[in-house]
Amino acid sequence: MTRTLRNRLIGCGIALGIFGIDQWSKWLVTERLGIDRVGDAMELLPFFDLRFTRNFGVSLGMFEATSPEARWALVAVTGLIALVVTVWMMRERLLGEIFGLALILGGALGNIRDRFDLGYVVDFADLHFGEFRPFLIFNVADAAITIGVVIILARAFFIRDKADDLMNETAPSAAEKTS
Repeated sequence: MTRTLRNRLIGCGIALGIFGIDQWSKWLVTERLGIDRVGDAMELLPFFDLRFTRNFGVSLGMFEATSPEARWALVAVTGLIALVVTVWMMRERLLGEIFGLALILGGALGNIRDRFDLGYVVDFADLHFGEFRPFLIFNVADAAITIGVVIILARAFFIRDKADDLMNETAPSAAEKTS
């Protein structure tokens, strides 16, 4: 098995793992703990609660699906995005890029399943410091997507530049090739 194939298989495993953890955590909160109605909450720490909410939109609640047509349009658009991320992940060779894309893919699949099955995404993680909430209420899928995007951006801005510089330093110049 080649290193590239191994990295891609690891990426698929990570995406499936994130999907599974996301769906399990939503089941745990809504079914096992019974936090399944808007407003239901359970304090775990002074700064972290489990608080059920329904997200009918996408990132930050934008593009809210207010009709069945809008719901299915969001399912289709997010499904297309997941397909693009999958193709991108399968074209990458380095585990760093594949890891970030796998987090995004796994999170997207978790939220797509919610939207497909329920018509909304289950959010429950409420991080707060007193009344200050640095984030909206989120879920494991949202966290994975955010971390994946940060990894992809960090690698794009910092890692690839260094790799390109190293390749330019070791590659023979045009003058060296002709002599």
